[in-house]
Amino acid sequence: MSTSRPFDRGHTDDLMSFLTASPSPYHAVANAAGRLEKAGFRQVAETDAWDATAGGRFVLRGGAIIAWYVPENAAPHTPFRIIGAHTDSPNLRVKPRPDTGAHGWRQIAVEIYGGPLMNSWLDRDLGLSGRLTLRDGSTRLVTVDRPLLRVPQLAIHLDRAVSTEGLKLDKQRHLQPVWGLGDDVRDGDLIAFLEEETGLTAGEVTGWDLMTHSVEPAAYLGRDRELLAGPRMDNLLSVHAGTAALAAVAGADGAADLPYIPVLAAFDHEENGSQSDTGADGPLLGTVLERSVYARGGGYEDRARALAATVCLSSDTGHAVHPNYAERHDPTHHPRAGGGPLLKVNVNNRYATDGTGRAVFAAACEKAGVPFQSFVSNNSMPCGTTIGPITAARHGIRTVDIGVAILSMHSVRELCAADDPFLLANALVAFLEG
Repeated sequence: MSTSRPFDRGHTDDLMSFLTASPSPYHAVANAAGRLEKAGFRQVAETDAWDATAGGRFVLRGGAIIAWYVPENAAPHTPFRIIGAHTDSPNLRVKPRPDTGAHGWRQIAVEIYGGPLMNSWLDRDLGLSGRLTLRDGSTRLVTVDRPLLRVPQLAIHLDRAVSTEGLKLDKQRHLQPVWGLGDDVRDGDLIAFLEEETGLTAGEVTGWDLMTHSVEPAAYLGRDRELLAGPRMDNLLSVHAGTAALAAVAGADGAADLPYIPVLAAFDHEENGSQSDTGADGPLLGTVLERSVYARGGGYEDRARALAATVCLSSDTGHAVHPNYAERHDPTHHPRAGGGPLLKVNVNNRYATDGTGRAVFAAACEKAGVPFQSFVSNNSMPCGTTIGPITAARHGIRTVDIGVAILSMHSVRELCAADDPFLLANALVAFLEG
């Protein structure tokens, strides 16, 4: 296998397109699947029998995708190399009865998903996206990617204390967006609007999973365009890098002789605990890995051997040192934007990395010629977590937490160094190659 870097700044250009085209987890997995299909992968249904032929496959379930490439020489006990990521981001999601309003304003009722920086949603032009379920049980992606909604902030003249006491937002009362004028609020208005937008007949939609997104596209920032600002980098940046890496490895010379089966596992619902049928704490990944072993003629012993030698890189964004709040970071670990991917460590297992995992990631970065840096939280502050510990505990596989350093995590728009996404993707290629 080649050890050269297949990705450069063009990867970041493509990431920007991916972010803009993926306003919801459902769009993200559809876009990842389209890219894999162009690389020769094919979708398999969970309800069908799977065969033992070599090649790339993927499974879609809701906002999750599991994709893998079986080399021609793979044995039933061949281990896996897994890139783990998540497709969801904190946002405002539409309630079951969305049509509401007061005092001459028509509004949409929303619920807070995950842990967003709520102030970043104020005074933004917001679109609407997600999934519609039709009367026949089929689903349809929907995107209204134009200014449709807005959460207006209270004028300072009516809240003088905001300058001295800070902004205080009530999640129920202060974050309901407006989308029109009038007192004639009628149940069904929003869904009727979306049926018209998508060319469906009235009454065809019986279920929905809808969310808001900023309509401002990703963009280079700064004097030298060395920064990237955009939505949903946490964690579509990793989904995009993992998809690109898997396609590159599967299409490279020597793919038939890979010593591992490379896998991309991008889950939904990480931002609220991963406990769902499409989350990392569900059975989806384990079922796919088992069925892959059994399709190649293996049994329980082969499955156990394969998982014992499997490694997962849980790729999620991490915190770059903030120039205005450096005291919030560990004083001896100041990861910089532009310094390459992070190796995330927490001895209380909020991250899954240990010394043996560090060695695996260090070897991949050395092979790819990519620098990496370590992230550890300030001892006085609680540490976030990822799908890493969940994956390690649920499947009993060695897992390493990594990611790209960003600022403004969980904001509508996050910020990273423009070169870090392709450095991550190159490290992921080297990891999958083994």
